[in-house]
Amino acid sequence: MDEAVISRAIVETFTKDFLKFLDVDVAIVGAGPSGLICAYYLAKHGFKVAMFEKHLRVGGGLPGGGMMFNRIIFQKEARPILREFGIGFKKYNDKLYVVDSLEAISTICSKTIKKGVKIFNLINVEDVVIREGRLAGAVLNWSTVSWAKLHVDPLAIKAKVIVDATGHESDVSRIVERKVGRELMTDTGGVIGEKSMWVDVAEKEILDNTKEVYPGLVVCGMAANAVSGSPRMGAIFGGMFFSGRKAADVVKEIINSGTKR
Repeated sequence: MDEAVISRAIVETFTKDFLKFLDVDVAIVGAGPSGLICAYYLAKHGFKVAMFEKHLRVGGGLPGGGMMFNRIIFQKEARPILREFGIGFKKYNDKLYVVDSLEAISTICSKTIKKGVKIFNLINVEDVVIREGRLAGAVLNWSTVSWAKLHVDPLAIKAKVIVDATGHESDVSRIVERKVGRELMTDTGGVIGEKSMWVDVAEKEILDNTKEVYPGLVVCGMAANAVSGSPRMGAIFGGMFFSGRKAADVVKEIINSGTKR
């Protein structure tokens, strides 16, 4: 085998995929559980979806379970989504079910890719493209460039909608706030920031917080709670899955309404 041929195969096929996804329906930033769920349901409905994850692996906080015990908890209401993905679960009591976190993330990631979603890891979204008062794209760079603070110009992609699924940091929403000021659809007009852990409240509020917070910008998962100032929830993931699914519905409505106009 020729080393140069191996290198060529990697560069050619990656470049082909990257070029194909420079113009997409939806760009999802952050390949954690809510982002992956959102991507899966969007692709299921026929949308062209690219995901950008700044870390080496996908999954956000899900693979680590609770304090590195690789188990996560779901409410019984989440069983239909778990069944749809084929994720095993065990009953703990009348309200809660236990899932192996590694099985969950590997299964979700595989099913999402097989639906046609393209995941680009080690790529950071460092800025956004705004046209006529709405998001129109994302500005990309290698994560290592951002971490090393190198002066390397980024590249940009076009997207009809961007989903901020960056978790506690709510990176994209904070970028938008810096660029346009306090114009987000929150109580303060800006990113309020997450409150301390309160599982019951956080799980109830996450669906209301999953919404369009600026034209062309939808938030889901922990980013949704952080932007709207709700508590964090810890190692229970039913709300994260429901949020990802709702975000897909919100994005679908935005794109379809734009198409009708």
